[in-house]
Amino acid sequence: MWSACVKKRTVFFCKVCGNESPKYLGRCPGCGEWNTFIKQDVGSGDGGRREAHLRTPAEAPVPLNRVGDDKRERLPTGIGEFDRTLGGGIVPGSVILVGGDPGIGKSTILLQVSDAVARQGEIVLYVSGEESAAQIRMRARRLGIDSDAIVLYTETDVVRVIEEAAGMSPGILILDSIQTASHPDVSGSPGSVSQVRESAAALVRFAKEQGVSVFLVGHVTKQGSIAGPRILEHMVDTVLYFEGDKRLPYRILRAVKNRFGSTDEIGVFEMTTGGLKEVADPSGLFVSRDRELTSGTTVIASIEGTRALLVEIQSLTGLSNYATPQRSSTGVDRKRIPLMLAVLERRGGLSLGSRDVFVSIAGGVRVEEPAADLGIALAIASSYWDVPLDGGMVVFGEIGLGGEIRRVTHAGKRAQEAARLGYSKIVLPSGSLSRAERPDGVEILEVRRIGDAIDLLMGGRRRSPADTRSGVRAGDDGHSDGSLP
Repeated sequence: MWSACVKKRTVFFCKVCGNESPKYLGRCPGCGEWNTFIKQDVGSGDGGRREAHLRTPAEAPVPLNRVGDDKRERLPTGIGEFDRTLGGGIVPGSVILVGGDPGIGKSTILLQVSDAVARQGEIVLYVSGEESAAQIRMRARRLGIDSDAIVLYTETDVVRVIEEAAGMSPGILILDSIQTASHPDVSGSPGSVSQVRESAAALVRFAKEQGVSVFLVGHVTKQGSIAGPRILEHMVDTVLYFEGDKRLPYRILRAVKNRFGSTDEIGVFEMTTGGLKEVADPSGLFVSRDRELTSGTTVIASIEGTRALLVEIQSLTGLSNYATPQRSSTGVDRKRIPLMLAVLERRGGLSLGSRDVFVSIAGGVRVEEPAADLGIALAIASSYWDVPLDGGMVVFGEIGLGGEIRRVTHAGKRAQEAARLGYSKIVLPSGSLSRAERPDGVEILEVRRIGDAIDLLMGGRRRSPADTRSGVRAGDDGHSDGSLP
C-alpha cells in the first residue's frame, strides 16, 4: 500500500533517459548527454490514496518450481500482419507501446484492432486524450467500424482511466496517447518526464495485476525515437514502430522490443481510404519485375523474422564535384557502406576514392543484416562499370574484410522464396545449400570471394568506369581498364 502522506520534493530528470538526480547536472551519468536535466516537482496531490484501493495485496515469495503456468492463451486479432509482429497475438496482461510519426497510421491500426477484438466478444476501452469522441466516431465511420463493444472515453487523468477500466474489465485498454496522460500524484504538465514515467508505471501495474492488455500510443521526436524518457521503453513489454513515408501508401510495423516473441518480425500494410490493408506478399511489393534493366540494381533475399523477403537495392556512383566525395545510404546500415567500399577498392579492383556513392533500398523497407553485403557490393560495381545485372538473378551473402563471401542463415528459405517468384539464378556463398534445399529449375552460382562475384557481373571482362558527367568512360587513375595499378 502507498503512504497516505506524500511530501512535495524537487528533483531533476534527464529528458532523454529519465535518470533522476537531487541536483542539476551538466552531463547525465546515465546516457552521457549534455544539458538534458530539467527540474520537476514530485510527490504532490492525493493520487496515491486514490489509486491505492485498486492494487491487489502483495504476494509472498514463491519457489520457481512451484509457480503455476499461465493458462491464458494469446488473443489473435485476425489481422495477420499485426499478429505476426506481436509473435502470434496479444498476450494477456502485456503492455505494448506503439510509436511512429504523426499521421503514419497509429490511431488507425489501433481502431482496426479494437474492431477485430470486439468481434470476438471482448470489450475494448479506447481512451483518447487528444481527440473528442465525435472525432473518433468520424474516423470509425470512415473505416466501416460500428460496434457497441468499443467504449470511448475522453480522459487524461490516468487514475480515473484505471478506475473505469477496473470496473469494466475490458479485453484491451488503449490510451492515445501516453504524452497526454497525467497522474494527480505528480506535478508538472502532461508530457513531462515525471508525468510520462509515473503514468506509464501506473498502467503497467494495472495491466499486470488485472490481466488487461494495454496499448500505449507514443509520439516520436525529430530524431525518430519515442518522446519522453527512454525508461518508458524499458517499462513496457513490447515496442512497435510504424515506419514509412507518409507520401507513399505503404507502412511497415516493426517490433524493436518483444518479451513474448521475435524482434525481427515486420508487418507490411497499405494505407487506403478504408484504412490499413494487409500486404500478404511483400516481396512482390518491394521488387519490380517489369522494370527496364539498368545498372546499379540488384535483388537480394533478406530474412525478416520468420519470413523471407526479396528487396531491391539501388546504387549510383559518379565522379565527385567536391573535395570529399559524398557517401549516402537509405534503408541499409550506414556503417556497412564504408566497409563495402574499402573491400571493393582493395579486393575488387575498383577505384572509388574520387567518386560519390549512393545506396538505397526501394519501397521504404530497411535491411540491416550482413546478408545484404553481396547485393550492395554488386550494385555499386554494376553502377561503377555501367553494366546491368541479369534481371532474373537474386544474390545474398556476407562479405568479410579479406574479400571472402561468408555463409548466412536460412539460405534454403531465401532460395525457395526467389524460386517462388520466378527468379532463375541465385548467387550465394559456396556451400550454403544442401542438395535437398536446391530449388528445381534454378541455377545456383556459388562464389567464394568478391572477385568471383564481380566476374559473374562482368562476364569475365573488365570495362572502364562510367563517367556520369561527360558521358564517356575513363579510368579515374589513368588506367584504361579501370583497375588498380
